[in-house]
Amino acid sequence: MTVQGESAEHQWVDDHAGPVVRPYAVTRGRARPVTGTFDLISLVTATRADVTPEVGLGPEHLAIVGLCQRIQSVAEIAAHLDLPVGTIRVLLGDLAARSLVQVREPQTTAGLPDNSIFEAVINGLRAL
Repeated sequence: MTVQGESAEHQWVDDHAGPVVRPYAVTRGRARPVTGTFDLISLVTATRADVTPEVGLGPEHLAIVGLCQRIQSVAEIAAHLDLPVGTIRVLLGDLAARSLVQVREPQTTAGLPDNSIFEAVINGLRAL
């Protein structure tokens, strides 16, 4: 369906970004990563700097590896690449399966101190 007065070809082009590709086309219709769950605050680091285009890797995969030369969270990657988080998770699964990225999941609450310490800190701050 095209907007009245707009050609079908023009409908799929963004003035600033160029040709528009739908997220499901980037992931080839996949909605779940092949490996991992990737929390929004999971930290991602590329394991190699010299990744060449390989079969099954698209420009978005290469962009993630380039971006993750410095540690990035999943949310940051999605924001930088202007792609939905679900799409980023699928792409990260592809990269993790090829050992091109390392993902550190957030620490669970089991490793954090109990609430009594936080309450003592808050009470101490209020006393100031």
